[in-house]
Amino acid sequence: MNRRKLNQLLGINLLRFFLLCTAMFLIVFLYVIFSKGWGVISWEFLSKSPRKFMTEGGIFPAIVGTFWLTVLSIAISFPLGIFTAIYMTNYAKPKWLVRIVRIAVNTLAGIPSIIYGLFGLTVFVRLFHFDVSMLAGSLTLAILVLPVIINNAEEAIRSVPRDFVEASLALGANQRQTIMKVIIPTALPNILTGTIISIGRVAGETAPILFTAATFYTRRLPKTAMDEVMALPYHIYALLTEGVNAEKQIPIAYGTAVVLLALVLFVSAIAIIIRYRMRKKRKW
Repeated sequence: MNRRKLNQLLGINLLRFFLLCTAMFLIVFLYVIFSKGWGVISWEFLSKSPRKFMTEGGIFPAIVGTFWLTVLSIAISFPLGIFTAIYMTNYAKPKWLVRIVRIAVNTLAGIPSIIYGLFGLTVFVRLFHFDVSMLAGSLTLAILVLPVIINNAEEAIRSVPRDFVEASLALGANQRQTIMKVIIPTALPNILTGTIISIGRVAGETAPILFTAATFYTRRLPKTAMDEVMALPYHIYALLTEGVNAEKQIPIAYGTAVVLLALVLFVSAIAIIIRYRMRKKRKW
């Protein structure tokens, strides 16, 4: 065996080792969470409000709050991210301005999530007077995931074969028609990949909603975007840090973690199915 084949064999086995380690960590993680939390899952736990200082009852208001926070933040960030990516890839000039915007977007992606929470508190809660509400939390979460959606959408748009664009322009379509009829439909399955990642992050973030949307305890469901809500990640945090009866509340926290994982997997699965069907329709 020559040196090149030996290096290739070592590289492949090293990758297999890392893949195995990652799979083992994931299995152990899921086993710990589900083994500790599955016992409290019941219909009452999923459909009732908490009672007796959150030592009994269910987590239905937290499920509803997490669902609406996720939907609203993605509904805000998705079109913003797509249109920004379209502008960056097709219209933005001069180049130095594009580079500055990209640096700003990449910098935003690396900022700790608690900083977004403080930003949301200052701007949306106090400056715009949205108070602690779903709207303030959703806007904060939308800004949090915006860099991921912009970067992913840019890459997806750039991956569209140049032949498609040139063929559309050659047939008489203008740039706007080419973007809307050719580029976006072709790039959409890859754009959804970034959105799926964003859904998981939005649903699981605690720090950005700590000061902007989440409440420690309520039995009411939100009626408007200006209501404060319970949320699953904040509910776990509250049970483990501010609870008064650890013996009863820690199992509830693990059960809430199971529900949060299931909710994220459910929403992601829907997005994956949509992406799969779109890719299946491709003729190239």
